[in-house]
Amino acid sequence: MEPPCPRYVPGYGDANAHFHVVGDHPGVHGGAETGVPFTNDAGYRLQDALVAAGLLETAGDEPDVERTFLSYLHMCVPTDGTPDEASYTEMERYFDAELRAIAAHVLVPVGPRATAHVLKNYTARAVDPPLDMDALHGTELRGSGFLVVPVVDPAEWDDTHHDRLVAGLRELQRTDYRREVDLGRFIAGDQPYHVR
Repeated sequence: MEPPCPRYVPGYGDANAHFHVVGDHPGVHGGAETGVPFTNDAGYRLQDALVAAGLLETAGDEPDVERTFLSYLHMCVPTDGTPDEASYTEMERYFDAELRAIAAHVLVPVGPRATAHVLKNYTARAVDPPLDMDALHGTELRGSGFLVVPVVDPAEWDDTHHDRLVAGLRELQRTDYRREVDLGRFIAGDQPYHVR
């Protein structure tokens, strides 16, 4: 699926990802030059934390990924500042199709816009802006169908944010975070049929 814009940054990573990292748009988190999400100063800061947490093998312009997918709510490269609300609405169907195709167990929204969107649309949680992103940072929120681990925008990190995110993601991986349902009871035979 190609969005209706001349330049865009498509999702990048493992199509069978357990973790889906969701940013705002390339103007905020980078990628216009590399074609890969989270490749600006703030993005590399986030990548370093994801490497330390075991979600990326290496960081860089083309990070080595395993079990992780990186993408944006709005994948078009903005020509003038921040996209307007109509443009976000237009791009929502592309993001939603990508999110459902990847079907990760854990959503990792980065920044307030991505976090509010994920909580509102992919969990049963009420969202009352403004969100206290610092309190939510690196914590596990259970939703209906997805686990969510919000992240403060890495451009705003202080000395504690890296370690808090790494600790939260490592702790989550020590649990059975997978969100699967056995639909085997609906088909003939006694074999399980697990789906995300």
